[in-house]
Amino acid sequence: MDEKIDRKFIPSLREGIDVVKMVFFRKLKNHLVQKYAEKGDAYAGLLAGAIMNELFGCPNPQERFKIFAADNSKYIREELYNISKVFPDLCILLTDALRMDFLCNHQEGVGENNEETLKKARDYGILIESRDVPLPKGFMEFVYRIGKANGLIVVQRM
Repeated sequence: MDEKIDRKFIPSLREGIDVVKMVFFRKLKNHLVQKYAEKGDAYAGLLAGAIMNELFGCPNPQERFKIFAADNSKYIREELYNISKVFPDLCILLTDALRMDFLCNHQEGVGENNEETLKKARDYGILIESRDVPLPKGFMEFVYRIGKANGLIVVQRM
């Protein structure tokens, strides 16, 4: 995966990736609130955040979140393996966002484990390898539609 992205588009692409993360987080948290009802909404939110961070290879560096992730690593892995079964409709969106994140990181020279993140997503059954790497414009159009459908992007009429 050695695509080139015009550097001036990277901030916009990162915003698109963030929209995907928000959609994923909201759906995942709602699912986890029901699944772990006895542990409460706060636990579901922390677990959803830890799962999302693990998937995108960006663990939260704050000590309390590190401790939570370590203490709940079994559940984090278990839920990651369940994503493709519970949310099959999100796998295309997550695949595109993970690949776009990889390309942005590669262009900016950040992230030490970019390829490892994609491999993990594949191993969890989330990454759709047969799907073509999206072009930036197509990715942003897709994100716009998904964000709008999920109430994260509001179009104001003049």
